[in-house]
Amino acid sequence: MQTDLRGRDMITTQDWSKEEIETALNVAFDLKRKRVLGESHAYLRDKVLGMLFFYSSTRTRSSFEAGIDQLGGHAAFIESRTTQISHGDTATEIGEILGRYFDGLAIRNVDWGIGNKYINAVADASRSPVFNMQCDIYHPFQILADLMTIIEKKGDPRGKTIAVSWAYASSYQKPISIPQSLILLMTRFGMNVRLVHPPEYKLMPGIIEQAKENTRKAHGSLEFMDDMDAGFKDADVVYPKGWGALLTTTDDAESARIGDQYKDWITDERRMGLAKEDAIFMHCLPADRNVEVTDAVLDGPHSVVFDEAENRLHAQKAVMALTMR
Repeated sequence: MQTDLRGRDMITTQDWSKEEIETALNVAFDLKRKRVLGESHAYLRDKVLGMLFFYSSTRTRSSFEAGIDQLGGHAAFIESRTTQISHGDTATEIGEILGRYFDGLAIRNVDWGIGNKYINAVADASRSPVFNMQCDIYHPFQILADLMTIIEKKGDPRGKTIAVSWAYASSYQKPISIPQSLILLMTRFGMNVRLVHPPEYKLMPGIIEQAKENTRKAHGSLEFMDDMDAGFKDADVVYPKGWGALLTTTDDAESARIGDQYKDWITDERRMGLAKEDAIFMHCLPADRNVEVTDAVLDGPHSVVFDEAENRLHAQKAVMALTMR
């Protein structure tokens, strides 16, 4: 267990060693037990978390607010449009100033080509730890919760097969941060990762190379596939989710035209049946019901999406407790 995480940012799980991530998971499981048993765990009494949102949220805002409160602290919600950011406050100024007001600063900015750069610029200027609540490249806290859920449901993740699959979504060009963060973290824990998507839905080459290196070190595997059925075949975990063709086009109309070619990329009972009998279905939510996944699967016996959502709370509390002390 690592004991020197005070003041550390969490912008991508790649910045933390495997042992540090295991420490966060151990603490998350302990905090989950304490909450179930009603044991006080006010480790951050009088600490304040600033939460700066450029993008709407349900689970992320709620779980961070509840989490810091359960740790004995307080959350301050800041909607970017209610600030002076549009009138000239730079990322450096936000980091310098809010980093002095708050004991931790969490930011959500998924604007393509902007979000990650902005969060890193704030972190460079902040004297308090900065947490990435999702950017255009990474979604670290969701993926920590995902790994926690896989361990709960399937035990040791080493050697287990996870299908990280694109799925058709009719709504908008969703960020690519979920699949990118999934292939980065699951390869570090020795899983056999299948990245499944149509050719237009590529991920960033640099992320792919990092995932390959993670695979080499952890002795798992990383396979690239373009057939959803093949990706699901005998998988232990299936994680189908829509993401935008952002490396192909940033034009929404063109993206919609591309996506309409793949409306059959939906997780239904037939496709779920291709995975192992005890396979679990995961999704970060919200899901486009009966577009990405049918009600029968999302609400069915293989689905662990609500346990997965709950684990956002515990994983985030663990990182805050370790870094904001």
